[in-house]
Amino acid sequence: MKNKYDAVSLGMMWDRLTSICDEIVSALVRSSFSPMVKEQGDLTCCVFDSNGNLLSQGTFCQPAFIGTAPLTMRHMLKEFPIETLEPGDMLITNNPWLGTGHLFDVNVMSPIFRRSKIVGFTLSVTHVPDIGGAGYGTSGTEIYEEGLQIPIMKLTERGRPNEHLFRIIRTNVRTPEMTCGDLMAHITCNEVGGRLLLEMMSDYQIDDLTSISSQIFEQTERAMRDEILIIPDGVYKHAFPVEGIDGPITLACAATVKGGSISFDYSGTSPMVRRGINVPLCYTRAFSLYAMKCLTIPSLPNNEGAAAPISVSAPDGCILNGIPPYPTGARQVIGHYVPSLIFGALKDALPKRVQSDSGMPTQINVQGYRRDGQRFSGLFLSSSGYGALDSFDGHPAMPFPHNMFTCAAEVWETETNMRIMSKSLRVDSGGPGEFRGGVGQEILLRNDTNHPMVIFCMSGRNEFPANGFNGGKPGALRRFILNDKDINPKGRYEPNPGDTLLILEAGGGGFGDVRNRHPELVKRDIEAGFVSIDGALEDYGVSLSSVSLVGSDLKKSNRLTHN
Repeated sequence: MKNKYDAVSLGMMWDRLTSICDEIVSALVRSSFSPMVKEQGDLTCCVFDSNGNLLSQGTFCQPAFIGTAPLTMRHMLKEFPIETLEPGDMLITNNPWLGTGHLFDVNVMSPIFRRSKIVGFTLSVTHVPDIGGAGYGTSGTEIYEEGLQIPIMKLTERGRPNEHLFRIIRTNVRTPEMTCGDLMAHITCNEVGGRLLLEMMSDYQIDDLTSISSQIFEQTERAMRDEILIIPDGVYKHAFPVEGIDGPITLACAATVKGGSISFDYSGTSPMVRRGINVPLCYTRAFSLYAMKCLTIPSLPNNEGAAAPISVSAPDGCILNGIPPYPTGARQVIGHYVPSLIFGALKDALPKRVQSDSGMPTQINVQGYRRDGQRFSGLFLSSSGYGALDSFDGHPAMPFPHNMFTCAAEVWETETNMRIMSKSLRVDSGGPGEFRGGVGQEILLRNDTNHPMVIFCMSGRNEFPANGFNGGKPGALRRFILNDKDINPKGRYEPNPGDTLLILEAGGGGFGDVRNRHPELVKRDIEAGFVSIDGALEDYGVSLSSVSLVGSDLKKSNRLTHN
């Protein structure tokens, strides 16, 4: 079949679609109420063609949702077929198995009408500040304890908000103004997206998006298959333990490559547990696709074509395919390891592309009352060390596999009255290697609310470090210290006023034999505060006598003195 558009015209329209998604994101951020959206960027905005296929995603979105958004769209259109939708209708759900893996992510979809015909859809996803229940964390033993479940239903009908639904939500959440305000922001941004898409169709005199989408999907799929063909056919396996709740959990992956296609099977993974760390298959699929996109076509915009050569399976009831009613609240605590599984499986086939293990993000849900008596529910995010790659050191304090922002200290302290006492890089935490793993950070928090608060910690790497590749050493373990006492980074705690929480973020794994690292690079790391003088000698065999430090840089670096 001959392509309808030449390369230049298609490229212009493709870029316009991405720009529209970015405008949807901008509208969502500007009109939202919660820091989770307007400061931290836990969101996704997409455009779909009239068949419900993902056409474009914003550049400032959570990239893994390329794997969940198309499935959510298909479930919505199954519940509400196209012929039943009318102008002004918007659908909503937070079903973990139909959406993005837990109740705290709300998905809102809007059909776009042109001349009384649906020509496309927009879909937005955000993490809400609260959804009721026990709160965002690992403590739930069933999905019913984790919050309000919203089946696929209408958020608006013919342009009128569903006030009955809004009333139910306001009654069930701790932060009704923020949660419902963010839902209204969904309505706004989807309306903006529809208007912009219609303007584009008018500008280019397009009656249907499917002619564009078919070419975009074809080019993207071909690019993905060409990259997969670089990998020799075969089965590539990897497995490792991670911290569970009552003991270690084994995660396992077998990647089967055959003729431009790849399948991931997670057989051998430990079974589900009665705590909120189970991962619905949609989330496992999302991070499987994301990992492959990182390894193959990272510069191409996300769309349905990238997923065509990739299939994902996991046994029902394993922790990477959790089924109802098992809880999934903190599914990211386990699900974020999926890219590391895939990188480990393919490290020998693609040694120049994979990265060593990263230290994984920290998330802490904080609930309580501010000094002014206002109730709050917020999410503290912090980043650990990024894994090293062949020819590249890992970045310090870099989020992976998500790309959310840390909330500005001033905003965080205003919203929660939890004081950020200090932040600094965690010296010597990056895994040694020819290319050093990224260092973590040290963060000291204090409860300044004048009330006890509740914190739900959601993190790992406190027992099993980020491993290095190709001879690289592991990064430092993570530690949470509440008032000088080590605590479980997957636990629930109630700090009193004045209590402090010290977070020592994990380091990323190194890459390559440490003996091959040039002493001048070690010198640079000392001057930058990544490596201490003692660490240089112990980990790299580099002493002060072998390098010349710049005096002013030595003074500026973190703790560069003998203990």
